[in-house]
Amino acid sequence: MTRRVLDKVSAIIERAPKARRTVLALVLEDPQRVLDETFEMLAQRAGSSVPTIMRTCRDLGFAGLREFKLALAQDLAVGGSPLNRRVRAEDDAQQVIAKITQGAASVVTGVQAQLSAPAAQAAADALVAATRVDCYGVGATSNFMAMDLQARLFRLGLNPISYLDPHVQLISAATIERGAVVMAITHVGGMPSLLQAVDVARERGATIIALTQGGSPLAKRAHILLAIEVAPDPVMPVGPEAYLAHLTVIEILTVLVAQRLGRKAERRLASIQHALETRGVDMQHHPQLDWATPAGALPLPARRKRTQ
Repeated sequence: MTRRVLDKVSAIIERAPKARRTVLALVLEDPQRVLDETFEMLAQRAGSSVPTIMRTCRDLGFAGLREFKLALAQDLAVGGSPLNRRVRAEDDAQQVIAKITQGAASVVTGVQAQLSAPAAQAAADALVAATRVDCYGVGATSNFMAMDLQARLFRLGLNPISYLDPHVQLISAATIERGAVVMAITHVGGMPSLLQAVDVARERGATIIALTQGGSPLAKRAHILLAIEVAPDPVMPVGPEAYLAHLTVIEILTVLVAQRLGRKAERRLASIQHALETRGVDMQHHPQLDWATPAGALPLPARRKRTQ
């Protein structure tokens, strides 16, 4: 089967301007790496700029960066496993392990390159100050992310609620008030039911934080955008790498919120930890939490020793 992107690259590389020729050479040298990394990372490796990458994509006949990556992902998926675009049918177990773990590592590294620190800080500030936090997800993966964020924020002392049913999301939006936050999580960012709920929440004065792809319909509705691009997965509508990236962002956001809550969060987490260790099913010891007691702050109460 023809690999259309790489064939096009080979066809134009010799007559391309020098800067674009360097980009095309990197595509031919390691197309999987190009697919995994952000365009900023590719531009840095090529010694050029993102506009140069964009012009190179157009030279290849693609409208933009996203279309180029989708076509390249489809090329690389040819002959692969029906469950993972990196794996070939003939790969042994060691190769499968290596390819999938390397892919996961590159996705997490991509989050570091893409996630805007000011946006993450603004999102954490908004969550801490919110009078109410409603988390919306779409589909099995994003629903799990919404529930996971709810559980994390609850442990820190906030009172979030995750709404997974489209009808209930709309009810949530219709009853929300100014000062509240809606955290909308979806990789694709175009589900009509979610967009409707977000529109209603915006109209009622809620702050919208979106974890989604930049340029998506949801992204355009967000007051605070946590934009994450993941290479398209031609095998699954939303591949596992997308939710690895989202889970990483949620962890970052949780830590930023905990930092802002300070000793209040630390005391609450210590209390939860003590209860779980002494009365929970998993009775294991963990290191005592301590984010360096500020001058004048009261120390945490001494933990009781667990009796056998």
